[in-house]
Amino acid sequence: MRKIIVDKDNKKIVNFIKSKFSNISESVIYKALRQKDIRINNVKISENLPVKIGDEITIYIKDEILLGQTASLKKDMIIYNDDNIVIINKPKGILVQSTQNESGLDAWVNNYFQTNYIKPCHRLDRNTSGLIIFAKDTESEKIILDIIKKHEIKKYYKCLVYGHPTPKTATLKAYLFKDNKNSKVIISNEKKKGYVEIITKYTVLDTYKDNTSLLEVELITGRTHQIRAHLAYIGYPIIGDGKYGINQINKQFGKTWQELESYKIYISNAYGKLEYLKGKTFKK
Repeated sequence: MRKIIVDKDNKKIVNFIKSKFSNISESVIYKALRQKDIRINNVKISENLPVKIGDEITIYIKDEILLGQTASLKKDMIIYNDDNIVIINKPKGILVQSTQNESGLDAWVNNYFQTNYIKPCHRLDRNTSGLIIFAKDTESEKIILDIIKKHEIKKYYKCLVYGHPTPKTATLKAYLFKDNKNSKVIISNEKKKGYVEIITKYTVLDTYKDNTSLLEVELITGRTHQIRAHLAYIGYPIIGDGKYGINQINKQFGKTWQELESYKIYISNAYGKLEYLKGKTFKK
């Protein structure tokens, strides 16, 4: 089961689903409609109805059908592997952690290695691609979680934003509130009740004539939707971001997935059985 928020008007449900999952055929979508396996705002539908921005679409189609050939771990997704950890390049469109209704990247990894223990040590948004560290045993998991907590694992992202940020490099500080009811976060320059501090560092790698820029972003703190919300807050939304971006701009560039990837991890310190990882960098 998948839930998606509509980010474009003037589309019917079949075309909208096709725009999000290019590997699925229209015949499969129409079959799901006939079986009432698709809902708009929790209402079962059986016709190819139009959708509007903000509608919540629920799709009861198996991942292996919805995602096509990517619905399992491929060898080229494994960036690094040893007896203690494995680092995976997560594709867009999949959860890191499985839920009761949906298989996540953790299930793919465990199926690939024929085990049921391997666990992710951190998260990425569903629609963000990039590097995830998985631990193969309890001790390795404990060490990785500890050095993440101590900020001894640095995570770097690349993203395409609208606009040319100035200055070319900056360390941004603000406060973030997690609005669970609306599945969003809110950014403020002022400390308020329920808000936590966030720190986001960016560097402009390149600028383009279409008024976009390629940024490298380092997460100093790691909060839900931090990069997406923080950059949008200062006026430089990520292209393709349907939640914090600008729909008109996303439509202009023809992007329905956020242009954001976790491309590099640097382990500044490690100890115990993972001491050999100290000083290592891993890239996509």
